[in-house]
Amino acid sequence: MTETIQLGDITIAMTRKDIKNVHLSVHPPSGRVTLVAPLATRPEVARAYAASKIGWIRDQQAKLLGQARETPRQFVERESHYLWGRRYLLSLVEKDVKPFVRLDHRRITLTVRPGSSPAKREEIMQEWHRSLLHEAVPPLIRKWEAKLGVEVASYFLQRMKTKWGGCNPRQRNIRLNTELVKKPKDLLEYVVLHEMIHLIEPKHNERFLALMTKYYPTWREARAELNELPLAAEVWRE
Repeated sequence: MTETIQLGDITIAMTRKDIKNVHLSVHPPSGRVTLVAPLATRPEVARAYAASKIGWIRDQQAKLLGQARETPRQFVERESHYLWGRRYLLSLVEKDVKPFVRLDHRRITLTVRPGSSPAKREEIMQEWHRSLLHEAVPPLIRKWEAKLGVEVASYFLQRMKTKWGGCNPRQRNIRLNTELVKKPKDLLEYVVLHEMIHLIEPKHNERFLALMTKYYPTWREARAELNELPLAAEVWRE
């Protein structure tokens, strides 16, 4: 059951779970605020805790609202595209051959059939992005399987609007956001590790945080960097 804490113009959705500590979160894209509290927490205690964090909440909301967002891509000549954290200019070539994408040190060259629509060009680019992730992800999984002593049954690539990844511990599979192909590779590794640690500890509790710190000491910096990078041009629904 969700309870509501109202602090001025800030509405906080509070839920209770079998946890030890209070968790306060501000969610993209609009700055929605949630608070998860231990089962025995009294309403006045939860309210006082939230009130003590009002400055932090406003700061986080301001960051989200001011976060850079990509404009929708048109897949035209000299358009900017990002790959592994670097900016490239798109070169568009129209040829009556099977479409393909080529990368060099400054450009992404997209070869398409004459008269192709922007939607078709986007589809070709997304397939290329998926192929790059399918090259990059398996070595990372193997690396961390050995270090963590776990086994990933399978992984899936999916375009997600509100998450960078996901994990199903019971089925031992992980999901990764295809937008990660645009971010630096060390941030892809951070997300892969994050989801794999959920195979050991499904919840975001103290044990999970301790494991993240043990295996990826700079995970907080990685998370902050990932959340500050430009978001995809998406219609978000919360």
